[in-house]
Amino acid sequence: MRRIREFIQRLHPYLLCWIATGLTIAQIVLVFVLPQPRSDAVRRIGIVLWWIGAFFGWYPILALRRAGRVPKGKSYVHTTALVETGIYAVVRHPQMGVAWLLMCTSLILMTQHWISVALGVPAMVLVYLDLLKADRRLTDKFGEAYQRYMDRVPRVDFVSGIIRLIRQQVS
Repeated sequence: MRRIREFIQRLHPYLLCWIATGLTIAQIVLVFVLPQPRSDAVRRIGIVLWWIGAFFGWYPILALRRAGRVPKGKSYVHTTALVETGIYAVVRHPQMGVAWLLMCTSLILMTQHWISVALGVPAMVLVYLDLLKADRRLTDKFGEAYQRYMDRVPRVDFVSGIIRLIRQQVS
């Protein structure tokens, strides 16, 4: 595992993301090219997951703009403060992690085709590996505060993140 981490660290910072983007775009194209899937119920579940993924993809932009102390004129990704509230109290990577993983899964369910699985699964693995790199970059940027944040908040498991928040509210 250590060798894999070292190899990934040596890659271009955006290489995994670029490859995952290409695979995901190919999945999206398949939704329009492939014949209608066999199970309409499974396709509908995929559509619901797509919209949930869209929420996790767009809402963090507002959260980071609001609480991340982004310098004027800069993109929302240029936060200068660690954001631990709102959606970031549920998961550490709502946009790059939860949204992307849900969208790849939803595309598989919408097409119900082996080609979509062959594109989606590697995209999800690459996204997850990229999240490991992101945690290291954010630890370098925010130090011990991010390390404590990682101990409290799950990387992408929003269900356990919600349960954790509910338990905190109850106690």
